[in-house]
Amino acid sequence: MSIPDYMQCAEDHQTVLVVVQPVGIVPEDQFFRIYKRIASVSQVSVRDSQRLLYIRYRHHYPPENNEWGDFQTHRKVVGLIAVTTCATAKEWPQTADRFHGQKEVFGATLYDSRLLVFGLQGEIAEQTRTDVAFYPGFDQCDDVEKRVEDFVESIFIVLESKRLDRATDKSGDKIPLLCVPFEKKDFVGLDTDSRHYKKRCQGRMRKHVGDLCLQAGMLQDALVHYHMAVELLRSVNDFLWLGAALEGLCSASVIYHYPGGTAGRTGGRKPSIAQAADAGKRHRPGAQEVLIDPGALTTNGISADTSSEIGRAKNCLSPEDIIEKYKEAISYYGKYKNAGVIELEACVKAVRVLAIQKRAMEASEFLQNAVYINLGQLSEEEKIQRYSILSELYELIGFHRKSAFFKRVAAMQCVAPTIPEPGWRACYKLLLETLPGYSLSLDPKDFCKGTHRGWAAVQMRLLHELVYASRRMGNPGLSVRHLSFLLQTMLDFLSDQEKKEVTQSLENYTSKCPGGMEVITLPDGLKLPPVPFTRLPIVKSVKLLNLPVTLRPHKVKGLLGQNMSTKSPFIYSPIIMHNCGEERCKKIDFQWVQGDVCEVQLMVYNPMPFELRVENMGLLTSGVEFESLPAALSLPAESGLYPVTLVGVPRTAGNITVNGYHTSVFGVTSDCLLDSLPGVKTSGCTVEVVPALPRLQLSTSLPRSANALQPPSGEELSSSVSVQLFNGETQQLVITLENIGTELLETLEVTSKTVNTKEKLFGEFLSWDLDEALSQFPLKPGQVVTLTVNIKVKLDFSGQENLLQDLNDDGISVTGLPISSPLRQVLKPRAESKPVSAESGKAEYNHVKTLEAILNFKYSGGAGHVEGYYRELSLGVRVDVEPSVLFTRVSTLPATSTRQCHLLLDVFNSTEHELTVSAKNNQDLVLHPSECQRMAIQVDKFDFDSLPEPDAERVRFANPKQLEEERQQAQGCEINSKLGIRWTIPSLRRQGEASVEGVLNQLVLEHLQLAPLQWDVAVNGKPCDCDVIADCKVGDTVPLEVKLTNRSKNAVGPLALTIIPFQDYQNGVHNYDLQDAVTFIGSNTFYIDTVNPTENSICVGALLFLYTGDFYLNIKFQDDNPARELPLAWFCLPSVHIKALDPALEAAS
Repeated sequence: MSIPDYMQCAEDHQTVLVVVQPVGIVPEDQFFRIYKRIASVSQVSVRDSQRLLYIRYRHHYPPENNEWGDFQTHRKVVGLIAVTTCATAKEWPQTADRFHGQKEVFGATLYDSRLLVFGLQGEIAEQTRTDVAFYPGFDQCDDVEKRVEDFVESIFIVLESKRLDRATDKSGDKIPLLCVPFEKKDFVGLDTDSRHYKKRCQGRMRKHVGDLCLQAGMLQDALVHYHMAVELLRSVNDFLWLGAALEGLCSASVIYHYPGGTAGRTGGRKPSIAQAADAGKRHRPGAQEVLIDPGALTTNGISADTSSEIGRAKNCLSPEDIIEKYKEAISYYGKYKNAGVIELEACVKAVRVLAIQKRAMEASEFLQNAVYINLGQLSEEEKIQRYSILSELYELIGFHRKSAFFKRVAAMQCVAPTIPEPGWRACYKLLLETLPGYSLSLDPKDFCKGTHRGWAAVQMRLLHELVYASRRMGNPGLSVRHLSFLLQTMLDFLSDQEKKEVTQSLENYTSKCPGGMEVITLPDGLKLPPVPFTRLPIVKSVKLLNLPVTLRPHKVKGLLGQNMSTKSPFIYSPIIMHNCGEERCKKIDFQWVQGDVCEVQLMVYNPMPFELRVENMGLLTSGVEFESLPAALSLPAESGLYPVTLVGVPRTAGNITVNGYHTSVFGVTSDCLLDSLPGVKTSGCTVEVVPALPRLQLSTSLPRSANALQPPSGEELSSSVSVQLFNGETQQLVITLENIGTELLETLEVTSKTVNTKEKLFGEFLSWDLDEALSQFPLKPGQVVTLTVNIKVKLDFSGQENLLQDLNDDGISVTGLPISSPLRQVLKPRAESKPVSAESGKAEYNHVKTLEAILNFKYSGGAGHVEGYYRELSLGVRVDVEPSVLFTRVSTLPATSTRQCHLLLDVFNSTEHELTVSAKNNQDLVLHPSECQRMAIQVDKFDFDSLPEPDAERVRFANPKQLEEERQQAQGCEINSKLGIRWTIPSLRRQGEASVEGVLNQLVLEHLQLAPLQWDVAVNGKPCDCDVIADCKVGDTVPLEVKLTNRSKNAVGPLALTIIPFQDYQNGVHNYDLQDAVTFIGSNTFYIDTVNPTENSICVGALLFLYTGDFYLNIKFQDDNPARELPLAWFCLPSVHIKALDPALEAAS
């Protein structure tokens, strides 16, 4: 026997062998349809018996193997089922002859046979025959299974009769010697009457009867016979048959312990009633089963002498003993060169038993023995089959790498040089089956999890063999896929030279067949997933970039609540569940805009020892329609982290998710998803795309600022401009706005705020008129609108009083010091002990101050405007303010009129140019650089009560100190507007305003304020004020009228006014002794009752001048209410100058 059956298992010893073969011309698919139906009858319950008969079907069986049927009866073909087609009655005789010829092949061992005829109808088909069944067609054969069962029962009858004949043979006839084919020539001439020969015959027959009992379903009887055969054959050293007896004993014990079988076939065997009893005990390792007296088991089974020989021996082997007996049997088989197939099959059976017992190491020993069994000259196909079965058995015991090794040997055998037509497809298929054993899979995702598994060198060798096999198959697409897989998964284990060679090979393959992301389906249904090059280049981080400051969308504040998340009722939760998938999917807190270019930054590096060219690199997105703008890049060899920016344009609004990126490297197109890159850092990949908005481009008439503004809030500026101005100067900034987008510009709002300054600013720093610009809206794409912004710097103009002393070293002349003197004088030098230099003093007042402000342009339009979105442009304005003039001292002097006063200002020119200072109704004052002069300005006093009052709500909640500052600021602004002080630098042609708002103290403000009590004095009906001289005649009565108007908020009075006349000799001497020159008609004291607010009171008296001359009236007042003390400034009565003339002289003139 030269052809082993690698599918044999221990339980096959209890089966009967039936061959099913086609006779004549039978379609292959139809034959196997019938074969499957026949093979479904694998076990039959024999009528009137509790026994089961197991059948093993083969559609091909070598006749030479049938010659070993006496050695092991399950190898003997006892049944033949022939399948044929016959269309007409004329073909029937020829068909019948073919059937008989087929029977003659196995005729010596056949118990029974059947012929299934398909297609024949008529008289012949209507004949009733037991060995032939006629069917109209392959689809009209419903009772095939029933006929097979009847056929099996007929086989059982013959089997049972043979068993009984052999077991009950008590005659004195000689027992025939059963032989295997190669023994027949060795037994010629032996002494058949010797005791040794008879024992050999008895032992072999006992073993043969044991086989028949096992096939007939009599397990206990078989065990008894096997034990008897072992004892008889051991005594005569008949090792070949002793091994067979031991193997039969092992098979019977395996059947007893493992009713489900050892082959692992689906469905399994149905245990018989006797086998089912105490099945749980049989699986315990070491369990010993004692069989009852076999003679009592059956009335037609075995002679009583068997029980007398063995009795109640422990006939069934334990699981451990089964393996020991297998080892012994295999050792006996190994003594015979011609029993190699028997030895190999016994090893296979033992391995299957050990696999169930989970004794992998012992099973590997059996398999190692099977590897070295010499079966002579095997064909290449037989070698492939042998190695494949060894691989499957190693897989069965869990030796995956060993299994893969033999599978790979089988694959290489398919393309051995001795084969005229190498089977590259079979080689490729077997190589694919080796992958799991080497910890390889065809899915690159399995190599992204944790450390590398398996031997990388072996894996790379196997992948190279897959590439070569697929190329020889004529499938370059497969070669590209496997080579891509090798490069992607084994990159860390490739040397620099190997990396170059692999990439060169890959480029050669892709030049003929580019690699892509499609799934490759093999003919057997296996699918090869795509292999994206996630490591060429390696991406370490992905970051979605916000739009530039000028393009970022903002939501109108009133509409923010519409999109607020309602996932949690809590404002803040300390419990934050971190998940990688959620981290990637969370929405970013900024937005992109439909139609605008959006950017995603990747940090990548090249692990290759040569320059890596990446072509067509772009983004993979979902959610909205997105136009990716691919990029090409070239990374230097083994580069460090390298930033790459990928861009694209969302064409619709909604939520967009960046799922990954796509590349083209070495001719392979890859779609790299972030979910398959666990090492990539990202702050989120989902962002909202808002509807389209217009785009504004801003340009200005002023130069850009070299130093960018740094707003305290951290906001970014679109642009910034800078300008240098003198304090009080005004500059126009012309801003040009161009709509460079595709949407209509419908709305525009302009606001400003001052930043980064501690300087007090008076007036509006930036001002503009937006009406003219808005009149041109809506602004179409490409159109331009201009806006003029006035930059007016008005800082504090005050300077410290020691300035003049600090400037003393230069001997600068000033005018008006001290205040009490109207004359010019030169400051005297300071004492030498003063260490302060003049330069430090000038430096303090030449310090350049910086003002910074931000102009915000909010604009919107298009679909984004409908959804409540707008954009902002921020223009930074930086103004370096140089001091122009400084007011070092301010004071007041009373004027001749009670409603006027003189404001004295010490003006200092802090510039390096000659400067002219002017005021309303005043002469210009020319100041040389660093010169200080006094300027006197006569002003009307101010009615501060007429200024608007803050509303009640503000008064209620504001800080009183702040309210007082605002009140003083409003008063200063009022005063400054009336003064109209301006400076001019003729050499530079620059001019500006000089404000006194920051230099007026409370005392000066009180002096400039119009008193709440207004006094009007009239002589002879003419008002006396502002150097007005009243004329009268000596001897005439002079009426005197004093009118008090109360403009305060409270009632005033009662008051008493006393009028005292005097003469001024203009030498500092006043003469009050005028009783002989002036007399009063009536009392010289006027009484005024209480005067309510907004009311007035008039007192009337009269004087009589007795001499000519200039007389003055001094009006003194007295408050009769001691509880009320009114300020003296409230009682500024005008001076009264009366000139008394001689009537005669006046008449003459």
